[in-house]
Amino acid sequence: MQRLFRQCAWMMCLALLPSTVTALRADGPPFPGQQSTWNGFVRYDFEVVGKPVLVIVPREVAPGKPWVWHGEFFGHKPVPDVALLGRGFHIVHMAIPDQFGSPKAVELWNEFHRELTEKYGFAKRAALVGVSRGGLYCYNWAAANPDKVACIYGDAPVCDVRSWPAGKGKGTGNPTELVQLKNVYGAASDDELFEKALNPIDHLEPLAKAGVPLLHVYGDTDTGVPWDENTGVLADRYRQLGGEITLIAKRGIGHVHGLDDSTPIIEFIDRHCQAAREEP
Repeated sequence: MQRLFRQCAWMMCLALLPSTVTALRADGPPFPGQQSTWNGFVRYDFEVVGKPVLVIVPREVAPGKPWVWHGEFFGHKPVPDVALLGRGFHIVHMAIPDQFGSPKAVELWNEFHRELTEKYGFAKRAALVGVSRGGLYCYNWAAANPDKVACIYGDAPVCDVRSWPAGKGKGTGNPTELVQLKNVYGAASDDELFEKALNPIDHLEPLAKAGVPLLHVYGDTDTGVPWDENTGVLADRYRQLGGEITLIAKRGIGHVHGLDDSTPIIEFIDRHCQAAREEP
């Protein structure tokens, strides 16, 4: 009888072994590169396709492995990131400055998304954060990959390069950045640039069809990235296409980012990442 019991116990262990191994593999290998700390959380810095990237790891990973992806200016106004790390999100960024959401930037983001989802098991749909010119990265990648986006949070985001950096409206523009933008697209003139450039306000239909929810926070006296030439135009067009967008205006505030109370940002990202996880 004891021998039979030992045999049954051993068979039960063998039956359980594959699922245990699968669970370990699903969790993925640890991140490579240099390890440090960021606001009390472990940070890894390494490279993907030769570009610097960073991943900040929560202490306990939320179901589905949700994540927040910053277009530019990672670390600026970090309160939402810290709160979402506490809720089990990973926070990531790829450092490719002065690419302005160009086709090259979109290709590099494709590689980073592939690395994180296929090698490390991240959720297919990411929450994108576009601060200022970071909006160009987020919206242009999202338009090319609407099925990989849980939501977009734009904070005074650039949505039309004619407004910034070109300054063709009422904004101040930025001549230096305009030259860099032309170089990225190989454009000899403003008109040629506007014909070639990927522009968020002109590529919203894929996002609306995919039902991607948007949140924009903006200052109504912003002279660098005027809200009515950027967020205002985008919001009107998105709603006309049947899309969902929430606007939070900061009265009497210029090109200053974040909210005194970040709760609306945190809840927006958390809610829509949960909804994306529950979709078939």
